[in-house]
Amino acid sequence: MKNRMRRALVTSLVTIAVAPMIAACGDSDDGGGGGDGDLTEVTLQLQWLPQAQFAGYYAAVEQGFFEEEGLEVEIVPSGGDIVPQDALAAGDADYAIAWVPKVLGSIEGGANLTNVAQIFQRSGTLQVSWADSGIESVADFEGQRIGSWGFGNEWEIFAAMAAEGLDSESVEIVTQDFNMNAFLSGDIDAAQAMTYNEYAQLLETVNPDTGELYQPEDFNVISYEDTEGAMLQDAIWADTERLESDEEYAETTVAFLKAVIKGWAFARDNVEEAAQITVDAGSAWPPTHELWMANEVNKLIWPAENGIGVIDEAAWQQTVDGALSAVNEQGQNLITEEPPETAYDNTYIEQAIEELGDEVDTTGADYEPIEVELTEGGN
Repeated sequence: MKNRMRRALVTSLVTIAVAPMIAACGDSDDGGGGGDGDLTEVTLQLQWLPQAQFAGYYAAVEQGFFEEEGLEVEIVPSGGDIVPQDALAAGDADYAIAWVPKVLGSIEGGANLTNVAQIFQRSGTLQVSWADSGIESVADFEGQRIGSWGFGNEWEIFAAMAAEGLDSESVEIVTQDFNMNAFLSGDIDAAQAMTYNEYAQLLETVNPDTGELYQPEDFNVISYEDTEGAMLQDAIWADTERLESDEEYAETTVAFLKAVIKGWAFARDNVEEAAQITVDAGSAWPPTHELWMANEVNKLIWPAENGIGVIDEAAWQQTVDGALSAVNEQGQNLITEEPPETAYDNTYIEQAIEELGDEVDTTGADYEPIEVELTEGGN
């Protein structure tokens, strides 16, 4: 396990002026750990709108976990109008949620960011085709119309194709909306879908031939987690320079991660309530769909053998290797060289886990998902 541990993290850094987005933490001696002083104000930038993909963060607010750690956290959604890593790099947020390959591209472009917690341990991306399509693996993509949302979501496709020796020009990439309409209408042969969202949309749709909802057997489903193109997805990113030079920001990062761990553990153990929390936070998805999402997201996090958020070196390197090998339909590479060592650091998440001790189950070794029965339209 890669680990540039700095065990004296909260005592060995040189204190400098607090960065603009972090307010002083009163007289608390524990760096945001629940003292009697003022709460430390923190901004978290999401990569999409409120939904159960982010249930752990909303649960940490609603259940008071951030406040317990001395923090007042503002969660800022994005409907695609805000690129989370750009907001973080510009100083408009203290932390950001973003997929690893997308940020690797930004880092090569000059952003100085560090992955401090890899929340999703597994890829949730699928490529879905009809059961009679003959598209049963990435090797069958050649000559097909392959759907993708773009915006950096396409890199797993190209990484998996590269691993199969397929040229990116051997397929027609069709830009799809964040739904399955183009696939259902026959404009796409294999559509991109997340386990927790678009795939459910298919199973919430009535099959006109039967008058019943589509069933899993109606589709071929390729999971990128089962390919060499699998890439790490939702991670918590922090400002590298501030981590290295601002003791209060480093301390706040540990406190923030402790609350996040408690939030995701709550979402694991109380999945129905967690789904309702995200509905109350503004999710536009209907209740059954939201519950499906919360349940499927948990599967991407738990069990976490080394502890939630701890970055696995092998999974990280596979993501980097995929990013280096991926070439899109315009002949562009995502990255051209290995990212710097500062691109990830387990110091903060491991310290958070250590400080929580037995207070929270941080591995979820006995985790079992619930059964969710989808309904038409997710209602």
